[in-house]
Parts: sequence; C-alpha cells; structure tokens
Amino acid sequence: MSNILDKIIADKRKETELKKNIVPVSQLESSALFGRNTVSLAYNLKNSDTGIIAEHKRRSPSRSVINQSLSVADVASGYEKAGACGMSVLTDGKYFGGSLEDLLQARAVAKFPLLRKEFIIDEYQLLEAKAHGADVILLIAAVLSRDEIKNLSQLAKSLSLDVLLEVHNEEELHKSLMPTLDMLGVNNRNLKTFEVSIDTSKQLSGIIPDDFVKVSESGISDPETIKDLQHYGYKGFLVGENFMKTENPGQSAEIFIGKLKN
Repeated sequence: MSNILDKIIADKRKETELKKNIVPVSQLESSALFGRNTVSLAYNLKNSDTGIIAEHKRRSPSRSVINQSLSVADVASGYEKAGACGMSVLTDGKYFGGSLEDLLQARAVAKFPLLRKEFIIDEYQLLEAKAHGADVILLIAAVLSRDEIKNLSQLAKSLSLDVLLEVHNEEELHKSLMPTLDMLGVNNRNLKTFEVSIDTSKQLSGIIPDDFVKVSESGISDPETIKDLQHYGYKGFLVGENFMKTENPGQSAEIFIGKLKN
C-alpha cells in the first residue's frame, strides 16, 4: 500500500469510531431511507450497451481541485438525464471533499443506482450507506483482508446493497473472489505512483470469472477506450474527472454517451 492509502485508512478508522459515538446504529436503522428498495447497478450494467457509471468528485489527492462549484443535485439530475447507468458519489471529506450529505442530495433527485465511493473498513459504514440512500458499496481489496471482504460483502447483501470490489493487480483479485460480490472493478491507477494504464484492465480481464460484472475504473476519457475495453468483456466504466472538470458534467456525459452509441 502507498503511504497516502495508509494515511487515508488510519484517518478513516478514527473518523468511523468518532461517528459511532455520535450517531448510534439504531438511529441509522430508523432513518427514512433505510427501508427503501434498492436498485441494482449490476443489473443496469448487464443490460446497457454503454455502461457508464458517472462520478461526482470535487477533488482528489492526485489532483487537488477538480470542481468545487457545482451542486451535487444538479450533477445527479444531469447524469441521470444523460442516460448513465448509475452514479458514484465520493463521501470522504478530508481527501476528496465529499460527504454523506452529498449522497442524500443525489438521492433526493435521482432514481438510478447510487454508489457510495468510500474507504470502507467497518460494518458501520454499510449501515450509513443504506441510511443515506446508497444502492451499491465499494470494497477496496488493497486495504481489506479476505475475511473482511467476506464479512462486509455478506452484510451488504443482507442489506440488499450491490457490492463492487476494486482490485489493482492479480494478487488482490485471487484473494478477493467470492460469491457475495456483484461486480469486479479494475482500477487502472497505480496507487503507489498514481500513474494510469488501461492495460491493467486488459491484463486482468481474462482471469475475472464471468459470474461477475467487469468494471474498468480510472483514466477513461475517450469513448474509443470504452469500445476497446468492451472487447475484453467489460460492461461498466467509471468516469469521473472527465465529466467533473467541465462546467456542465451532465451535458458532458450526454455528449460522451451519444458518441458511444454511434
């Protein structure tokens, strides 16, 4: 793991412990959204010819400011209107400028699946996700043991949440495979160097079993890249900065999806 990832996880453990003391599980379970029927992102991706998961991201450790000025509700409405299969919402505050409030605001205006994009290390965070309107959670193999992935994914399924498991290499992939996952995401960004290579998705495609929906993440800025990756069996494509760095992410997504359909 890179130093930045170690740092993020250490901060996340402290943050989660603090939150547990402020908002008890009973409060999360009694929230208005906790009982809502979730919408499956995996299903949407399987039945789409474009497979776009559009992301809301204000900033990141690798690129300080992306877009701080837009309303998350406007972005969510724009992405849904554009025909995205779902939306990824960054909820980490310290490093990405997001929050659980962003998830709530997106849920208030959108019906399509919402992914809570977060560094999940504790079951409490899954209950938070459910209580704030998420349909999907992200698990990152680089920061979790096999047992942690198993326990977290089992809880997610019991909450009717889809599970996207993210890997960066073959070792993480082999340690993570289990039936409680819906989607396997390959992050094309090297967490140690922050360099991005689409070849990572291509190299790992052949060893991802067909039981899982294949998702390619990071560095996707051209419809041609997606068309290329579709030949390797990928059905989902996480696109964040490419839309968010524009003044109107929804419109950018609409144009991008239009080109993909041609």
